[in-house]
Amino acid sequence: MSVNVKGRNIDVTPALREYVEKKIMKVTKQFKTVGDISAVLKVEKGNHIVEITVPASGILLRAQETTKDMYSSIDLVVEKIERQIHKYKTRLMKRKYSNFAEPAAPAPAAEAEEGEFQIVKNKRFVMHPMTPEEAILQMNLLNHDFFVFFDPDLGATNVVYRRKDGKYGLLSPELK
Repeated sequence: MSVNVKGRNIDVTPALREYVEKKIMKVTKQFKTVGDISAVLKVEKGNHIVEITVPASGILLRAQETTKDMYSSIDLVVEKIERQIHKYKTRLMKRKYSNFAEPAAPAPAAEAEEGEFQIVKNKRFVMHPMTPEEAILQMNLLNHDFFVFFDPDLGATNVVYRRKDGKYGLLSPELK
């Protein structure tokens, strides 16, 4: 495991790098396997922004914080990561000691309108096999509205998403 500290519009001093590494190592020691941790320090219009991404034990933890001081931004973003870890561990324990209901039937996929669309970003990512419940947990940890995952039971790529009513939906593709 290594911590990659990068700066944008700021020179990362050895003291700043050491502070970030110390804080992150303290938080991530709870996991058996942790990948390469990414920390990006930015300064934009007087705001000090810190983004941290931690791939740990098959999940991805990500947090961002903005303040007027770089050290307080680091402290706050590490606190967010700690809360995500606590939330993840709590849900694992709940799952371990309670029976989960079977996931709801998949919702039908909406048809897209035809027309010209401009793709402005193409993103690649590694998909790990997981259940819909694990995908919802991962989506909530990332604070996203949807999450793409591979369901080994169905042998297909699925999408879970958060509905406006606060519940979750599951998109499962069917090939014709």
